[in-house]
Amino acid sequence: MQEKFEMVKQYLYEMDVAIISEDTEEELVVVDDEENGIKNLIIDCEAPIVVLEQVIMKVPSDTKDMFKRLLQMNRSLVHGAFVLDENAEFIIFRDTLQLENLDRNELEGSIHALGLALSENGAELLEFAV
Repeated sequence: MQEKFEMVKQYLYEMDVAIISEDTEEELVVVDDEENGIKNLIIDCEAPIVVLEQVIMKVPSDTKDMFKRLLQMNRSLVHGAFVLDENAEFIIFRDTLQLENLDRNELEGSIHALGLALSENGAELLEFAV
């Protein structure tokens, strides 16, 4: 599967997304796309899928209506979803794509969907953090 990992990295280079770190053995990269407000997006090639995860924020102590609102936000997302990590400590944007037939447009669409989700919902998410 190393060739699929290299293909994903090539797509990222072509999209001018900055790879800030990588773990070749685990077949994952961490990227920034400042133009789209993306910082430390993890892209993990876990055959047969590619997992994209971006930590959005720590779950606030007062979650009144937040979880309901996250589910409502998910309805309007083009790709991916807002989810909780396994310990319910962080809100994460997560998307999965099929690795076998992945093309650049699909990966780019997923990354842009995260940027769009942040621009459309970022201010409201920050209100929950206060």
